[in-house]
Amino acid sequence: MQQVFVLVLAAFLALTAFAQSPVPEVQTRAAALEALNDADARYRAAGVMYIGRTGLAADGPLLVKRLSDKHSVVRALAQQSVWRVWSRSGDTETDQLLATGVEEMEAGLYAEAIHTFSNVIKRKPDFAEGWNKRATVLFLAGDLRKSLADCDEVVKRNPQHFGALSGYGQIYLRLEEYERSIEYFRRALEVNPNLTDLQTVIRGIEQLLRDKGRRSI
Repeated sequence: MQQVFVLVLAAFLALTAFAQSPVPEVQTRAAALEALNDADARYRAAGVMYIGRTGLAADGPLLVKRLSDKHSVVRALAQQSVWRVWSRSGDTETDQLLATGVEEMEAGLYAEAIHTFSNVIKRKPDFAEGWNKRATVLFLAGDLRKSLADCDEVVKRNPQHFGALSGYGQIYLRLEEYERSIEYFRRALEVNPNLTDLQTVIRGIEQLLRDKGRRSI
C-alpha cells in the first residue's frame, strides 16, 4: 500500500510541476538511463520515475546522483525513488518479508519486527535494507549499541545510505557524543542535501556545545 501511495505521489508531483509541458513517457531501461542525464528536467524526471518503478537496490547510485539535481521536482522524485529501489532485494519473498517487518515496526511490535528483519538478513545477508530496517527498530526499542552495529553493516553494503548515516547521527545524539553526531549528520547531507531538517539539528547541537563550553569556563 505504501509503495502504491509513493508511486501516485511521484506521478502527481511530476504532472503538477510540468503541467504546461507533460513529462515524456519512458518505456525502456536504456531510454531511462539516457533520460537521467538529459538537459530537460522533464526527461530527467521521467528517467527517475522509470528507475523507481522497475529498478533494484543496485540502481541506488543512479538515483542518488539526482538528489542534487537543479530542479526541485527531480530531487523529490529521486528521494522517493531511491527508497523504493533500496527496498527491493531481487527476491519477491524477501521483499514481502521486509514489508511485513515494516508493518510490525509501525504497529509498535518491535520484538516481532526485529525477528522478521533478522529473517530477512538470514535470507539475503548482502541486502543493505534488511540491516537498515533492523537498525531502525533496534533504535526505536532503545538498543542503541546493536543499532549502531547494524548501521555499520548497512554502510558496508551501501556507503550512500543517507538513512543509515542519519541514523548514526541520531544514535550518537542520544549517547551525547555530540561531535560524532554532527559528523554523521553532515555526511548524510553530503549524500542527500534535501534533508534540510538536519541542518537545523546540527545548528541546535552546535549551540548546545557552545553553551556547555561557556558553562565549563
